[in-house]
Amino acid sequence: MTQVLAETPPEAPLTRPRLGFLGVGWIGRHRMKAILETGAVEAAAIADPSPEMAAEAGRLAPDAKLVSTLDDLLDAGVDGVVIATPSAMHAEQSIQSLERGAAVFCQKPLGRTAAEVRAVLDAARAADRLLGVDLSYRFTEGMRRIREVVRSGELGRVYAVDLVFHNAYGPDKRWFYDPALSGGGCVMDLGVHLVDLALWTLDFPAVSGVSGKLFAGGEPLGKRPDRVEDYAVATMELETGATVRLACSWRLQAGCDAMISAAFYGTDGGAALRNVDGSFYDFIAERYHGTAGEMLATPPDAWFGRAAADWATRLAGGERFAPTAERLVEVARVLDQIYGR
Repeated sequence: MTQVLAETPPEAPLTRPRLGFLGVGWIGRHRMKAILETGAVEAAAIADPSPEMAAEAGRLAPDAKLVSTLDDLLDAGVDGVVIATPSAMHAEQSIQSLERGAAVFCQKPLGRTAAEVRAVLDAARAADRLLGVDLSYRFTEGMRRIREVVRSGELGRVYAVDLVFHNAYGPDKRWFYDPALSGGGCVMDLGVHLVDLALWTLDFPAVSGVSGKLFAGGEPLGKRPDRVEDYAVATMELETGATVRLACSWRLQAGCDAMISAAFYGTDGGAALRNVDGSFYDFIAERYHGTAGEMLATPPDAWFGRAAADWATRLAGGERFAPTAERLVEVARVLDQIYGR
């Protein structure tokens, strides 16, 4: 008798997470493109106050529904929301999304204060949903290599860190200059990356002290409630004994488009990331041995959308709330102290 084997039914196709994109200006649209290029997710809906911006983003995902509000995105039954709106809206919109069961990827800062960031973290934990923030410089090849060198112990005991981010232009949207909407000036816009890079690279040691000085238009900012800083210097003292110094600015007379660097000095060597020829996008990373050096990373490096793509890939892989998200509050606390609040 001939045995007839039953055919194995084909596996059901995996369902990709459906995303809503809230705010699709230049940054939001770029992150949307990077996310969709992973192939791990699909765009279900797009919302932006500008019909022109929404339509342009819609060309990246012709099947996505163009809607008006966050409520409309959430009503579409999305699994995640990508937020690229003014800073004042980030915490509230993130919490609203999380409470409706959607994961969140948000532009920095996640909140204007540590209290706002804490509220988002609590909502993410309660909902058990993946939370990501666009701390994009972590994803440069140069910083990844430097972090590996630092963590390996090759530099010995790291005791000094210097970070710089000077942007010759400054933001072109008015809300950046309103403290109530932005939460602060160049520190909130650029310094957040510097604080994060320092703590992330060093594996988040405890911060024992923070001091800062803020300027606006070349004068000390003081307690002006109507202005934000356009130049800042700050120092972080770490419980390891290390000192971190950072400086950031908008429209500094620096002779180039941007000055960006992150240098780590230890008892057995150093390592530094720096931008090339004033570029916002091209970086080299070097490892120092006394007066000699070796290259760790060079351009080109398509890093700009990696944070967003990483979040989308992890979401598609089923990841939920990660305790490492708590580090976001530590960064926000340092910013609060720089602002003296």
